[in-house]
Amino acid sequence: MDELTVEAVDSLEPALDAETAEYVLYGGKGGVGKTTMAAATALASATDGTSTLVVSTDPAHSLSDTLGVDIPDEPTRLREDVPLYGVEIDPDKAMDEAPIFGDDGSAMGPLGDLLGDEGFDPMMGGQMPGADEAAAMQLLLTYLDDQRFDRVVVDTAPTGHTLRLLELPELLDSMVGRFVALRERLGGLMEGVKGMFGEEAPAEGDGMDDLDELADRVERLRAILRDPQRTDFRIVTVPEEMAVQESLRLRSRLEEFGIPVGTVVVNRVMEPLSQVTDDVPEETFVSPDLEHCEFCQRRWAVQQGALQSAQDLFRGHDVKRVPLFADEVAGERMLRVVAACLQ
Repeated sequence: MDELTVEAVDSLEPALDAETAEYVLYGGKGGVGKTTMAAATALASATDGTSTLVVSTDPAHSLSDTLGVDIPDEPTRLREDVPLYGVEIDPDKAMDEAPIFGDDGSAMGPLGDLLGDEGFDPMMGGQMPGADEAAAMQLLLTYLDDQRFDRVVVDTAPTGHTLRLLELPELLDSMVGRFVALRERLGGLMEGVKGMFGEEAPAEGDGMDDLDELADRVERLRAILRDPQRTDFRIVTVPEEMAVQESLRLRSRLEEFGIPVGTVVVNRVMEPLSQVTDDVPEETFVSPDLEHCEFCQRRWAVQQGALQSAQDLFRGHDVKRVPLFADEVAGERMLRVVAACLQ
């Protein structure tokens, strides 16, 4: 990029549409640019004056590199001039601190006491997903409830991890229901047994308060994720046929969970910036030479087919395009440009 033209980009004020949801989640396969989109969206939101928390649930964190600041494992203000906060969830620490997990990550507090050393068994309806994912879900629940933030933007892990994360509310709901029923059936029996030996009956809710609280929070999470007025789950893909097909499968799975997809972002499209947004001077960026570069022409032909598929398969969604940039997309200057493309 010509350094003489950088000021034109620096003067750009990223903005979000007034209808942007309270919770914005970016999902998709690994390496498509979810972190970039989340960082750009969070920056634009904070620049508008909205107190915004950007969260990374991907164990392979790159949010710190993208924003150009160190992001700890606790929500921390990243900028003094705008209300931008960030957190990279440390799955190991989250698992250690999660109240429903034992020291080895396989038991769940009072639930582990009931199930024993073997943890979850088939009577619970299947095996428990990774403890680190479950712990991340607990922290995500906490952040969604945090009154300090008016908007939460989530950079999710690659598709497989994200789907396991999204399966947790259903799994935990089933698990909680079974244990509540078990408690009700056994509560009177335990009181009778203790009475026979002159022992004091257990206090009401003893050892199960965490479970009741978890049930309430799981229900709130389900309601949030399924409410299109509050949550916008955005699928990020690239203009390649296989990536588009995987994105379609992700949308289908999200629909099974009742989670609506509002936006699809096609990243790294090899086209002039002027075709995407008028808010950035095109002369500040290198555009592909589709007239003389044979490689550019062939790649553009491949991308055109994938773009057409994306438009057809995601008809009815808001499909955004973000160009392939010659420079690395990191730091505020480039994130401002990406934010302009996402408007």
